[in-house]
Amino acid sequence: MATQRRSSRKKKRPAPRGWRRLDPRTADWSLLSWRHSAPALALLLGADQLPGADPDKPVWSEAQVAHLLVEARNTPFDGLPQPDTTALRKAIKRGQPGAINRSASDLALLLAGQHLLGITPAEAKVEWYIIDTDRTEGLVAELTIALREDRLGDFFASLRPAHPDYAMLRSSLASEDDPQRQIALMRTMERWRWLPRQLGDTFVLANAAGFEVNLWRDGAHVKRWAAISGKASTQTPSLMAEAVAVNFNPWWEVPQSIAEESQMRAGGRYVWEKNRFRQPPGPGNALGRMKVIMPNTHNIYLHDTPSRGLFGANVRAFSHGCMRVEDALGFAAALLDGARSRQQIDKLFEAEKPLPGALPVKPAEPKSTVVPLPQKVPVYVTYMTVTVKPDGAPVFHKDIYGRDAKITSVQPRPDSQLALQ
Repeated sequence: MATQRRSSRKKKRPAPRGWRRLDPRTADWSLLSWRHSAPALALLLGADQLPGADPDKPVWSEAQVAHLLVEARNTPFDGLPQPDTTALRKAIKRGQPGAINRSASDLALLLAGQHLLGITPAEAKVEWYIIDTDRTEGLVAELTIALREDRLGDFFASLRPAHPDYAMLRSSLASEDDPQRQIALMRTMERWRWLPRQLGDTFVLANAAGFEVNLWRDGAHVKRWAAISGKASTQTPSLMAEAVAVNFNPWWEVPQSIAEESQMRAGGRYVWEKNRFRQPPGPGNALGRMKVIMPNTHNIYLHDTPSRGLFGANVRAFSHGCMRVEDALGFAAALLDGARSRQQIDKLFEAEKPLPGALPVKPAEPKSTVVPLPQKVPVYVTYMTVTVKPDGAPVFHKDIYGRDAKITSVQPRPDSQLALQ
């Protein structure tokens, strides 16, 4: 007996007695009384009056909203443009808690992102290869906690660059009346936002525009060394690399571009090995007596120089891109932090004295020695046209590479100047 196939179609449920199904394409919606739709309509229109139910979303108090508006008004003190607060102010005027919550959160996150990362598009960051490790993904959670614990001021303060120079630049901007100096301060503060907010406890901060190298250890400034930067035709790029060792009496691996420019030939000061020119250690070596080993794709290093008289110039843009450091052996000793003393380093360069009665012999070729650092040290090679003296006073440097003008996102405006005065 053949089994009866069951229909795969679902049976339509009959409409409740007294009701008939409406076809939305043919229904006469004018028959629907306003009394039927009033409750739903009132709920929709009053949605902004309802408090946020999600505990993970920011909820703003009246005092916190007022604090946020002050933060927005004071953005020029950080060299940032004042944001549009129209939406938030309209929501406040209309007394709409839901809209206030949304507008305040949007404004706070906008400000947070600008303080953390800056406002400059990538294409305007000329020769800037430092990767900013700061991220905005966790800002919503951090803002929520700050509102819950009533620490909105701490929230914004935690987003600004942590280095003390930034706070001093901010103070200088607040008291600066000259528009040209204002814009120089703003652009330098913007570059600080391109760096990771925390540079580390121990690091080297080199500045091509200021011709200087600074060592910081355990959060304290150790010393400043004068430096020589790249020429306008061979500019020093901004980069971050990790110093791992110091090479005393280094060989110079001549870059191909320099070899071609100099029409270099083997013999005399240079040797040809493994399809490249090399210069052996010695008094005339272009790297001088030491080089910091800090691997990077740009082949930029901190090193000594045999042309030490160049440090007497005020504008010291003479190199092919690397940064030459004055008192390089002293810098190396500070960087090694006890792994080699200055006395031990100096002995590497002492010629051996002949034995009494022995005939003079040709001095041996200096031995290249690599001394590892006790720990890796981040090296930030930057371009800051305003630096800070130990007493907090700003120092304005010439924009030797013309990079400042490319930062068009930071511009003084009449309202910004008024706010800063």
